[in-house]
Amino acid sequence: MKPKKGLALCLAIAAVLLIAALLTGSPGRAESVQEAMRDAVLHGTGQISLLHLKNANPGLISALLVTALLLSVAALLRVFVIPRFQYVPGRLQLVIEEAVGLFQRMARTNSPHRNRFLGLYLFTAACYVFVGTLFELLGLQAVTVHGHPITLPAPLSDVNAAIALGCLSYLVILSGGVAGSGARGVGKTLKEFSLPISMSFRLFGALLSGLLVTELVYYYVSLSFLLPVVVGVLFTLLHALIQTYVLTMLTALYYGEVSEPDQPKPKKKAAQSAAQI
Repeated sequence: MKPKKGLALCLAIAAVLLIAALLTGSPGRAESVQEAMRDAVLHGTGQISLLHLKNANPGLISALLVTALLLSVAALLRVFVIPRFQYVPGRLQLVIEEAVGLFQRMARTNSPHRNRFLGLYLFTAACYVFVGTLFELLGLQAVTVHGHPITLPAPLSDVNAAIALGCLSYLVILSGGVAGSGARGVGKTLKEFSLPISMSFRLFGALLSGLLVTELVYYYVSLSFLLPVVVGVLFTLLHALIQTYVLTMLTALYYGEVSEPDQPKPKKKAAQSAAQI
């Protein structure tokens, strides 16, 4: 009976909030919905002062905060947790080992020849994409140069951050080609000249779509009581998981393809003797 009562109470609260939202309506806005969504992408009036030195997009501020957070957590784990690892792992040790092992197995599966550095990069990129995407759920506020409050978005919702990560992944793939085949590896990698563009805009488009949908829902007050919670959380979690997997898998696949060493050509004498036989 208790679960049914709890469900009925939640439904009643949701119904009351929905009725209140419909009765409240949507008050007048200083900007249209088109202007609000365009500013969410281009940040024409939503820039933030970076240490009073230069105006920057909110995505850059988010990227700096996410980077500082990841480096701080990594330092704390290295100093206080990793030295205490035991043969029989505890819960935290098990989570860390499984996370690292997941990307190591991905690297070994897709690049059996050279995978040590690949595993490190996949783990690092996955942490940045996943944590950076979930960062917008914190709802951290900042003040623009025009004095308006703004919520810091996910770093990769800025096209500059997406292009930077896509090009960095392409350079990692290029390094695998050079390590595996030398100058020929460069040629193998340069054949996929559209790869950094596709990787960059895949990240940007996926994360931006969630940002725009949430921005659209929040624009209308009559929808902003219930839907943003569901839409924001579901879109963010879905994008975090999907984009982390897509980026790491694509990088591992192309890295393994270009880093595969060239097969040695058989000698002429061996070929002739085989032909005689």
